[in-house]
Amino acid sequence: DVTSGYMGGAVPDPTYEQICTGLTGHAEVVQITFNPAVIDFAGVLEHFWKLHDPTTLNQQGNDVGTQYRSAIFYHSEKQKEIAEASIKKKDEAGVFHSPIVTEVSALEKFYEAEKYHQDYYRNNKAVPYCQFVITPKLDKLGLEK
Repeated sequence: DVTSGYMGGAVPDPTYEQICTGLTGHAEVVQITFNPAVIDFAGVLEHFWKLHDPTTLNQQGNDVGTQYRSAIFYHSEKQKEIAEASIKKKDEAGVFHSPIVTEVSALEKFYEAEKYHQDYYRNNKAVPYCQFVITPKLDKLGLEK
């Protein structure tokens, strides 16, 4: 289960419009509920690394601002250790062209994004952003569009 939302900022119950100012400190995030018998946290991280650029500070593609930073919000010390080890392994192997700048922080209050952000791709496949940004990511994972 995946829920779009915001985390890591100082403003309670932020709106998308507030997030877009870059002044709230929140990142645009997804909260993922997964079954560890099907995929473990390390497996989730492997998808995370494939689906975005963890080497650009406060930027993803043409989207720039602190709300677009690469971040992992962990639920336990074990997840923190796994995330940090994964970063170290990727950096040492030279998987990316630059060092990983992903923030690794303890889980904070998760604020669910507005309804129109939920299942965004499924509901907006024809939108150019979906065609040029999301579809190629789904192709990378071999997922049905």
